[in-house]
Amino acid sequence: MMKRKAFWGIFLFVISAILLVGCSGGTSTGETTDNGQKETDKTTDNGQVDKTLTIAVGSDMVSFDIHNHNNTSTEAVHVNMFNYLFKKDASGNIINELVEEYEIIDDLTVEMKLREGVTFHNGDPLTSEDVKFTLERVAKDDKLKEYPNYKQIKEVQVIDELTFRVVTHAPEPSLFHRLSRLGSGILPKNYIEANGFDHFLANPIGTGPYQFKEWVRDDHITLVPFENYYNGKVEEWDEVVFRVIPENSTRVSELLTGGVDIAVNIPPADWDRVNSNEGTAIVQEVSNRVIMLIMRATEGLPTADVRVRQALDYAIDDGTLADIVLKGGAVPTKTMVGPGNFGDNPDLYNTFNYDVEKAKALLAEAGYADGFEMTLQAPRGRYLQDAEVAEMIAGMLAAVNVKVNVEFLEWSNFVEMRNANENKEAYLLGLGNSMFDGAYSVDWYRAERMAGHTDYKNDRIEELLAASASNMNPEEREKQIQEISAIAAEEVPFIKLYQEKINIGVSDKIDFAPTSDEMINAASIKRK
Repeated sequence: MMKRKAFWGIFLFVISAILLVGCSGGTSTGETTDNGQKETDKTTDNGQVDKTLTIAVGSDMVSFDIHNHNNTSTEAVHVNMFNYLFKKDASGNIINELVEEYEIIDDLTVEMKLREGVTFHNGDPLTSEDVKFTLERVAKDDKLKEYPNYKQIKEVQVIDELTFRVVTHAPEPSLFHRLSRLGSGILPKNYIEANGFDHFLANPIGTGPYQFKEWVRDDHITLVPFENYYNGKVEEWDEVVFRVIPENSTRVSELLTGGVDIAVNIPPADWDRVNSNEGTAIVQEVSNRVIMLIMRATEGLPTADVRVRQALDYAIDDGTLADIVLKGGAVPTKTMVGPGNFGDNPDLYNTFNYDVEKAKALLAEAGYADGFEMTLQAPRGRYLQDAEVAEMIAGMLAAVNVKVNVEFLEWSNFVEMRNANENKEAYLLGLGNSMFDGAYSVDWYRAERMAGHTDYKNDRIEELLAASASNMNPEEREKQIQEISAIAAEEVPFIKLYQEKINIGVSDKIDFAPTSDEMINAASIKRK
């Protein structure tokens, strides 16, 4: 099949010839023809408007189980199929989505009413029973990945078909933030109970603007518009395709030749190439994702000693990683709670530790003057320059006599490794925060959550986590989250490296701007 860009050039040439023969004065880009087609529209080989949006992603989706993953790139697909009870606007403010109105009854209870006329993709109406089924599933099953973020919910009381009450175990200051992300996409109770959850995973339905068509693992996910979407059918795209392309060079080539409209994680070495190419450009935004090394504090390992973790932190030059390896595509940080999140600590952002001699002294103090050997596990193609970053870190640690064996894993194997608690001394991970509340980030330090995985525990952090979880005083809660971040910056259960910037290649034929939560909302992407 002829590439779109090549065809477009031929198409314009033919049109230009016709206009010259007709003695016309020419057309202006962006004007609309008599049949409503824009001059900048993509076309198929038979001259029809091509209304397929193709997005190249670096890793495949994890699952259609909205409650059993912590993966931002998976949520970026899910947001097109599932609505949340609330959502965030461009400024990060919480606004209603499926909820039409709500009333705070007391510190433990919020009464909400759903919008009328919302249906699932199979035609079933959205009701309060679906909300109860969804939220109580994730709030009560401690085997689900999202359980720590919803266990605060005690129950959902159904008042009538559209009215329900969310009751929490204790005052929950982050409730609305929790209901505007990941695990709050509403599941179809009747459909799942009638067909089973495995059937749902293979044939998922939601209430969102797009519905499921096909998922070929490690290749592509295809969505099509939902005809009866409550907010009106999305007419912009007839099909949205997420193509899985782990190799950076292939994603870039597909973008440059018109094979895809959007390509994520464009490596710095290709930014100039994309920008200088006719018809493509790089768009950037600071993400809410922090790249870090998750450290094992399990007894018997060198990294169980806080001095060793501190030494590794001092041996890694985060500034070089951000400015040289990523060519300015990141901001060094010592916290997971960055700007724009509730509870951020400015003193820990845009700063880092780097002192090789101090690193050596700490290792000697811990009994490792001659160094030691460790394994660093890392994905390849999931994050910007992740393989290059892992290799650079190994080189930096060699300077303090720590031999690092880098073990690269395909994303699906990397996820399995984490799920099975088969992580070694360290692994490279990026954690986003679509909740925009520091409570989500600092909960990763909770001992119960990380038992068998990192085995890190700090009693003061445990106290602060418990206190901040139900503190309805925002000033006090902010200080508690800030203190947790400060303790973690000192004890480095995770070595924070940098807050990643979003670097996306985009065709000039579409209008797309990335957001810090890294969601790809196809309904908001327009053809020029």
